[in-house]
Amino acid sequence: MINRELYEKLVKKKKELDKLRPFPKAALQELKKQLEIELTYNSNAIEGNSLTLQETRLVLEHGITISGKSLRDHFEAINHKEAILFVEGSLKEEINENLIKKLNGLVLDKIYEDEKGRYRTTNVRILGAIKSPPQAEKVPRFMGNFIEYITKNPDSLNAIEMAAVMHYKLVEIHPFPDGNGRTARLLMNLFLMKHGYPITIILKNDRKKYYRTLKESDKGDMKPFMDFIGYCINRSLDIYLSAFKKGMEYISIKEAAKGTSYTQEYLSLLARKGKLDAIKLGRNWVVTKKTVENYIKTLK
Repeated sequence: MINRELYEKLVKKKKELDKLRPFPKAALQELKKQLEIELTYNSNAIEGNSLTLQETRLVLEHGITISGKSLRDHFEAINHKEAILFVEGSLKEEINENLIKKLNGLVLDKIYEDEKGRYRTTNVRILGAIKSPPQAEKVPRFMGNFIEYITKNPDSLNAIEMAAVMHYKLVEIHPFPDGNGRTARLLMNLFLMKHGYPITIILKNDRKKYYRTLKESDKGDMKPFMDFIGYCINRSLDIYLSAFKKGMEYISIKEAAKGTSYTQEYLSLLARKGKLDAIKLGRNWVVTKKTVENYIKTLK
C-alpha cells in the first residue's frame, strides 16, 4: 500500500485545494490548458514521440506543422489532446470496457484505423518485461475481470492506490495493439479527476523510475509504483496550490538556499529523497520559502 505519510500529505493538500474552490475561471482555464499540453507532451515522449514541449504547444494551439517531424508524431499530439477532452467530458460516466475502447480509439485515430479501440488479436511480448501479457483470446475475460475489480474494490483501496492499480493492470493486460501506456495514463487521470484530483503527469524525465516501479509491480510489490504515482499527484496538487493559494509562490532551489546555512546541492538532495517538499518543473526543482523555513524549524 502507499506510504502512509505520503498519503496523508496528499489528502491534506487536496483538502486545502478544495477550500479554494471555486477557482477563478480565467486562471483555471489557462492552468488547465498548460497542463493538458504538458500531459500530452510527456505521455507521448515516454513512448518515443520526438516533438518537444514547445513543438507540441505549436501543433495544439496553432495547428503548425513542424518541419522534419513525422506525420505520426503530429497525429499523436492531436489525438492525445482529443482524448483529454474526452476524459474531461466523461467524469460522470461509468468506467467500463466501452469507455476504455473509446479512449484507445482516440489515441490511435488516423494511425491504426483498422485496429483502434479494438482488443488485439495476436499475442505480444513486452521487451524487458518480467511477465508476458495474456494470450489474445483471453483479453476479453481479463478485461471483464478488470472492470469487476474496479467496481467492487475487493482490497478496499483508497482513490490513489486504485488509480495506480488501474494503470498497472491495464498495462499488464496490454489489451490493444498499440497505445496501451497512453490509454492507461489517461484512464488513471479519469479516475483521479472523478475523485477531485487535478491532471496528474508522469514526466518524461522520470521515465526510468516509472518503468522500474512498474517492474517491481510485476514482481508482486505494488508499493513502489503507488508511491511513485503519489509523488506525481503531489506535484500536480502543488502546481494548483501555487496558482490559487497566496503565499505558495515557487522559487528555485538556488534562490531558496540563499540566507540559509544550506547549499543548493544539499537542498536538491533533500528534494530528490523526498525529505523536502519540493516539485520538479522540467528539469529543475522548485520550492516555497515557507517549506524551507518549516524544514529548518523541524531540525531545530
